[in-house]
Amino acid sequence: MKSPVNFALVICIAVLGAIIVSLMDVSSPALSFAMGAILSGLACLYLPLPNFIQPEQGPSTSTPSSEKEEESPQSKTLYVGNLPYRANENDVRTLFSEHGEVFAVRLMKDKRTGKRRGFGFVVMAAGHADDAINALNNNVYGERTLKVREANEPKKQANS
Repeated sequence: MKSPVNFALVICIAVLGAIIVSLMDVSSPALSFAMGAILSGLACLYLPLPNFIQPEQGPSTSTPSSEKEEESPQSKTLYVGNLPYRANENDVRTLFSEHGEVFAVRLMKDKRTGKRRGFGFVVMAAGHADDAINALNNNVYGERTLKVREANEPKKQANS
């Protein structure tokens, strides 16, 4: 199990299965629990779970910049360069949301001064990412010409 929520969900399904099986007049409570766990496990394998039970597959909209974001097949990460220094995450989100669903925005800051460095990353729906690139690349925003393209994969460090 990957999280305590998944474990709790499996236990709840097993207990529910045990209750259902116990209604069939099985003599032993342990046997009814085991049969319920097996039946509910088989049901979980072969029946699709609703979206609210399945684990989240895309990046969340409020991940801190220190947390590693994983790109799912439904999203693409775009590099946005030459941003005005006064632009903030909400400004960039608003700009890109005109062209599709935006999941996350990260603007890079200088570690020592805390000032923005003029570039960042936008995670948005894969179906709309190409539209946003075509519409916003080489466009003027805040008196600066934006550079928008699909982001490269982060490089893995050999000594980490």
